[in-house]
Amino acid sequence: MSEIKSKVQSAKSMGAKAVAGAVGLLVLAFIISQSIFYAEPGYIYHVRTVTGNEEVVSEVGYKFYPFGRYNSWKRAMTVQAAAGSVGDNIRAEKDSDNTSASLPPMSIMFLDQVDAHAEATVRFSIPTDEESFLKLAHEYRSPENLLRTALMPAFKETLQANASLMTAEEYYSGGRTQFNSEFENQMSNGIFLVKRHEVSVRASKRAKGSANVALGTDQEQYGEDSKTIFEVKKVLGEDGLPKRKKQRFQNYGITVVSALLTDMRPNSKFVERMQLKQKASADRAIAREQRVQEEEQRLLAIARGEREVAERQAQAKVEQIQKTTEAETEKQLAITEAEKLKAQASISKETAQINLDKAIIEAETKRTQADAEAYQKRVILKADNALAQKLEAEIEIQRLWAEAFAKRQVPTNVFGSGQGGTPVGSDAETKAFMQMLTLDAAKRLNYERDVSGDK
Repeated sequence: MSEIKSKVQSAKSMGAKAVAGAVGLLVLAFIISQSIFYAEPGYIYHVRTVTGNEEVVSEVGYKFYPFGRYNSWKRAMTVQAAAGSVGDNIRAEKDSDNTSASLPPMSIMFLDQVDAHAEATVRFSIPTDEESFLKLAHEYRSPENLLRTALMPAFKETLQANASLMTAEEYYSGGRTQFNSEFENQMSNGIFLVKRHEVSVRASKRAKGSANVALGTDQEQYGEDSKTIFEVKKVLGEDGLPKRKKQRFQNYGITVVSALLTDMRPNSKFVERMQLKQKASADRAIAREQRVQEEEQRLLAIARGEREVAERQAQAKVEQIQKTTEAETEKQLAITEAEKLKAQASISKETAQINLDKAIIEAETKRTQADAEAYQKRVILKADNALAQKLEAEIEIQRLWAEAFAKRQVPTNVFGSGQGGTPVGSDAETKAFMQMLTLDAAKRLNYERDVSGDK
């Protein structure tokens, strides 16, 4: 019986020890769960212990905080206004791959009273040093409060203030880059202090009336020649630099990493107006191109006409030059031929003159010779009464008659009357006939056969 009691007591003591051990394990697990957390990368933690101490944890890994509390802050927080967001959706301590705060597209008003919805993204970097971070944590207590009371209002105010520096037409006429640059500048360095002024600007081209015919082209100017525009000028300080309204979050070491404007959607009326303006601009461009084309066509027609006129002038000039050249050539040929004929005539004249002179000289020579010969003959004749010539003439005459007599045809039988009245060709008749011919020849020669002395 005593053994049984001892066993029961032993079992009870073992059960109590087991319960105590289990309770101790549970207490230890509770203490560990309330005193240890894991520090994620990209976060910074504000740790408060049960003893009232504060600590900043930025290293990755398990950290011990005995029965304390901690808040996780993203090292970089993003505020984004984009389509698809409904209300102010804040996710400061979760969804690390998403933005910290999402807003619907922001409604802004340009300088020319055109409203639009803008989509933008701004990324902030919180300080990591212990002093600045604790100052930030004490002021805003949680990242949600920081986003709601500091970063999001600064985002909205800066975007709206930036829109008041530019008109919608300026933005859509090439000012988009300037708008984005000014937005990032004001987010990083503060909002410009500005003053709005109404300025009256005269039209560069004044309209003229056409009702007064008496004025002709010098018409009076009429209508509105000026318009009122709004100008926003930055307020300058004593140093000449623009004054700024400093961003409140900068006092706590928060800096702007990037500020991007991703989309701008104006109201439908402005879109219609811009479409009409774009259409008008396109029509003007088309009309300008058509005008240029017409001008080019006109210039082309003029050029063609001038080319045709030039071709005709050139052709006429060529023909004129050809005809002139031919006429000049004919003229030169005629002049050359005339000069040739003139030269030939001159040469012929000179030749005739030479021939004449030669003939005169020859005639003179012949006459002189004839005179000499005549004189010589006259002297000779005078000397011997031309005995030699007469003898030669006489001998030649006698020779001719002798030959003629020798060659005469004598008939064999001659019949005659025998009374001397009918010639029968006897030698006596022939001799008589020959003497008659000789006398006739001498008569024709007109010389005397008798030789006489000087008379």
